[in-house]
Amino acid sequence: MSISNGRLALGLAAVVAAAAAGGYALLNGDKAETVAETPAPASTPAPASTPAPASTPAPASTPAPASTPAPAQTAAPATNTTPEAATPAPGAEAAAIQVPDMVLGNPDAKVTLKEYASYTCPHCARFHADVFKQLKADYIDTGKVKFVFREVYFDRYGLWAAVIARCGGEMRYFGINSILFDKQREWAASEDPAVVVENLKTIGRSAGLSNEALDTCLKDEKFVEAMIAKFQTTMAEDGVEATPTLFLNDTKHSNMSYAELKALIDAELAK
Repeated sequence: MSISNGRLALGLAAVVAAAAAGGYALLNGDKAETVAETPAPASTPAPASTPAPASTPAPASTPAPASTPAPAQTAAPATNTTPEAATPAPGAEAAAIQVPDMVLGNPDAKVTLKEYASYTCPHCARFHADVFKQLKADYIDTGKVKFVFREVYFDRYGLWAAVIARCGGEMRYFGINSILFDKQREWAASEDPAVVVENLKTIGRSAGLSNEALDTCLKDEKFVEAMIAKFQTTMAEDGVEATPTLFLNDTKHSNMSYAELKALIDAELAK
């Protein structure tokens, strides 16, 4: 799916607000449109640096009235070293939390394939049904290709799906990832966010996660903020404008068939 400025801004506004709210307050507010429901125009590129709405700082330099001098012992707000003043901004806290890439295959493989995909993108679901399963059997499981999966968040549903997938850790991630794509039309179909969350938790429970573990992951505000921060940074750095987007040994490609991808991989392996 192509990414338009309006859709990306809407999606980011929703997920940033969700992260700031925390817990099941994530269910409040208007539902962002999903890519599966309304395709975005293909002609408008994604902005490289869309700021999060919550990051606008409050003015720090408003002077005191001239007639009322500040006490000499009171430090200016910009240089105050009390614990309150030293608290990092939400963006800085998110940047300090590591959000690992999810990787399959031989870490020393000659070929690296990186995919950007959204759990609510129908083209991504088709790619994983028609291309990825053959790719995994022929190249990833045989040690020829290292596969890196990077999540794209168009909307709250896609963000929550990624949270559930990551909740199981690296050992369970790709198993949950596969279920999310295979059952995309089922878990993401409802207009009621509470129903979608319960659908996602059902998938998590099928992977062996407890309700307590799933609730903890969904309420982890700091980690969700870090996920969003990484998504914004990596997507801008790599110039991603649609999903799925593939990078084969750092060369960018759009969605393609398995035969086309196989030919490109074989060419890289032959070098």
